[in-house]
Amino acid sequence: MAEQLRCKGGQRAVGAANGKNPIAIVVPCHRVIGSDGRLTGYAGGLGRKQWLLAHEAGEVPLALI
Repeated sequence: MAEQLRCKGGQRAVGAANGKNPIAIVVPCHRVIGSDGRLTGYAGGLGRKQWLLAHEAGEVPLALI
């Protein structure tokens, strides 16, 4: 969104604004991945985030980590 708004460096501001919105209208936060490809913070825990991503990819993990 920051890119679309031509707001260079505005990713954190966009993320904060989206985080305050009670209705998810953009990208669910569990889909946000760090710029280095690693999983980053998630209020539900990284294990749950990993499970959600695997579930969406059609993988069936054995357990919630």
